[in-house]
This record gives sequence, C-alpha cells and structure tokens, in this order.
Amino acid sequence: MALLNFKRKSAPGPSADMSAFLAGYSIEVMPRTAEKVDDFKTLLAPGTRVYIAHIEGTPIEDMVATAKRLADDGFPVMPHFPARIIKDDATLGDWIARYQGEAGVDQALLLAGGVTTPHGEFDSSMQLMETGLFDKAGFTRLHVAGHPEGNRDIDPDGGEANVMEALRWKQAFSERTDAQMALATQFAFEAKPIIAWVDALTAAGIDLPVHIGIAGPAKLQTLIKFAIACGVGPSLKVLQKRALDVTKLVLPYEPTDVLSELAAHKAANPGFGIEQVHFFPLGGIKTNARWAIENGGAGTRPVAAA
Repeated sequence: MALLNFKRKSAPGPSADMSAFLAGYSIEVMPRTAEKVDDFKTLLAPGTRVYIAHIEGTPIEDMVATAKRLADDGFPVMPHFPARIIKDDATLGDWIARYQGEAGVDQALLLAGGVTTPHGEFDSSMQLMETGLFDKAGFTRLHVAGHPEGNRDIDPDGGEANVMEALRWKQAFSERTDAQMALATQFAFEAKPIIAWVDALTAAGIDLPVHIGIAGPAKLQTLIKFAIACGVGPSLKVLQKRALDVTKLVLPYEPTDVLSELAAHKAANPGFGIEQVHFFPLGGIKTNARWAIENGGAGTRPVAAA
C-alpha cells in the first residue's frame, strides 16, 4: 500500500490589517524592569518608541540612566513627567535638563500621575505645559493621557465632563503651539467601547491622534490585579468572564481579539483616529515583544527567550 504523506498545516500568519495596525507600536518600561533586559536591540525593532514610566519614589537618576541606555541603543525615548510628584518649576527644569543633556531626550508623556496628594505646586499635565519649559528646551513631541473608559479621579461621578474639558484645552494647546501631540491611553480590553470613545472625540472636534493602550500577554490574575489598580472600567468584565471559564483560567491572556477588531475597523475606516498601538507589557517586556513581532508588529530581529 502506498504511504500517504500529509503536510502539517502551518499556523496562519498575521493578517495584513493586523500588521498595518501594529506598525510602529510603542512599549513601556520602568528602570527596574529594564535592568532585567540584557539587550533591547534583540527585542525591539529599530526606531521603536520606548516610554519610561516614572513611579513615585523612583530616583530621577535611575530614570535618566535608563533613558540614556535606551537612547544609546538607538531608541526614541519618551519619559513620563507625572505632575503630582514634581515639586516646582525648578524641579521640572532640572528633570528636563538632565534628560536632554544626558540622553538627548526631546519628547515626553505628561500626566497628572497616580498620587492623590500633590508633592508641590503641580496637579495636572496642563500646568506642566503652561510652564513653557518644554518649549524652551526644544521638545518636539508631547503626549498626554487619554481614558477610553473615563477616569474617576477626574470625574468622580463617573461622567466625562471634566475629562472632555481637559481634552479641549489640550486640543487648543496643540493648535497654538508647534508641539506634535497625541493621546496615549489607559489600556482597555474591549474594542467596541474604544471605537465609540474615539468616534466621540472626533465628533467633539478633538483630532489629537490616539495611541491606544493595550495590555500585552500576561497571566489572567496579573491583568485583573493591574486593571483594578489602574481603574479600568467596563471592559474589565471581559477578563472577569474569562476567569469564570475554567478552560481559559490557566491560559495566558493575549490581546488578539481586541486588536483584531480594532485593526479591521481601522482598515475599513482609514480616517479612524487611532494612529498607533502602545503596549503595557504587564506580563514582561520579552513576552510582549515576541508576541508583537509574531503577530505582525514591525521588526524582524530575533527575540530572546523569556
């Protein structure tokens, strides 16, 4: 009897929509997580923007050293400037000068920060922008925070009046200055609320490009913990529903579904306001970088094992 030869089916590659949507994605690190990476050049494509999260208590020296390391490796660096942990103009000016002088930084993410009580005179990203210090230092790009599911720190009643007022101010700031601006958002797990939020911004005359926050692959328990801590709203139910399914509880979460739906929507609506994807590597930067490349993200460099 003749032997039948069966070819093993190869796993389908990423769709063109997904590859286009993930092109130019950015990713976030902290100094303590960056220390665990031997060589970022084996993880990230050249030119990948790397945000450096500034958690309360992190010495500015550690932040600047991480920025310098990444910049020396050829990556555009965007450090966080959390308003509520910056005491005054002098401190802000010192941080800007350090980042610029030691790491050549010319872009920043400005946000209020997760501290309840301000350490000094700043309470919001708008106050940082009003100092004019970023403009004087020649910063060319300023990103600000976006909240697809609202922010109860800003709107305690669960509405969006204060958030929208702040976004209108930032829109006006972008129109009267030369700064390239974008909204870097909190992560969410469901596409439809994200799409509705972006469409609502457009309807309100806010055309700042959206860099949508997406949680990278991680254990389900880890994601739920971070989602609750970060105030993620309605889309948290996606994770909670998954947690009830015993067959999925032990499997790591991957953002395939939310990104596939957003990518398809962007392909069908080219003017849709999402410009790029920004990853929060809650399950580890190595795991996130590998997933991004395997799913069509820009870059062909080999990815080290996690």
